[in-house]
Amino acid sequence: MIFIYITCKNKEAAGRIGLYLVKKRLAGCVNIFPLIKSIFSWKGKIEKKNEAVLIVKTLKSNFRKVEKEIKKLSGFTTPCILEIPIGRGNKAYLDWIEKEVK
Repeated sequence: MIFIYITCKNKEAAGRIGLYLVKKRLAGCVNIFPLIKSIFSWKGKIEKKNEAVLIVKTLKSNFRKVEKEIKKLSGFTTPCILEIPIGRGNKAYLDWIEKEVK
């Protein structure tokens, strides 16, 4: 199992993308953090934006599929899509994720 950390333009976009990933069985569960403040450099300028974070719980074998979908759905030129490996966890939960995800 892995987490995929994704930033989204807003909580509505995060909700839409999260629902899509679960319906497509690319994720067993997603968590949405509705407001984060991001400060970053983009094309030589410092940007300050409100964004939402999506934590996708899926299998390692689905990373590329999720990445492909996020690139289509995010609306960002360079979306943040980061894999976070999970070392250990509640076996019953890990089994449930595996069962829910293709």
